[in-house]
Formats: sequence, structure tokens, C-alpha cells
Amino acid sequence: MKYRPKIGQGDFDTKTRKIEEFLGEGHKVKVTIMFRGREVYHPELGMKILEDVAEKVSGVAKIEASPKLDGRNMTMVLAPDRKAQAAKKEPPKDRDERPASPAEAAAMPTPDSSETGTPETPA
Repeated sequence: MKYRPKIGQGDFDTKTRKIEEFLGEGHKVKVTIMFRGREVYHPELGMKILEDVAEKVSGVAKIEASPKLDGRNMTMVLAPDRKAQAAKKEPPKDRDERPASPAEAAAMPTPDSSETGTPETPA
């Protein structure tokens, strides 16, 4: 995914969201900051953008190759983080969600017809 040092917030969000999708599918992503003209004399601007991207996707990715300046481009490689994705897919189980044991199920009160909203029929 290619970024520029003077990228707007909307474009940054869109590109970063697409990176999250690619990582979620299990693909690696190479993030490139392209410098033009005198922008190359301010690599800290590109580094800040790459750090922001890494922070936004930290839940699904890890940095495989740290940011480095290569001519007029600064690149970083992100790889999907399997542990984070597995934790995100599998929600933590609460005590209430587990099936009750037969003893617990028998002790639990059953809702009567007034609570369920069904009309009572005379027997």
C-alpha cells in the first residue's frame, strides 16, 4: 500500500482499513511512503505515518520488517499475527454462556406463561 507524507486523514483511514482487510485474509502487506522533491529531507514525517499505520493494525498484525529508507521510498512490511487473530475470532467465554449442568438446570426457575408473553389456555 502506498502512502505520501502529506496524506489526508480520510485517505489514511481508507488505506489503513484496506490493509486490515488484507491482513485479515492472511496476506503480508508492504507499506511504502513515497517522497517527492524536498520531502525526502524529512524522513520523520514518513516514520510517523508508518508508526500510525502499525498502531492502527496492531490487533491483527506484527511488524515483520522495520521501516527503512531506500532512496526516495520508506518501506515497512506487516505480517498477519495469528495469535491476535485467533484471540479476536474466539470471544472469551463467560460463566453465563456455558451450558448448565443438569443439577444447575433443575435448580433454575422456569419462566411461566406470564413472563414468556404467550396467552394462557384453560386446561
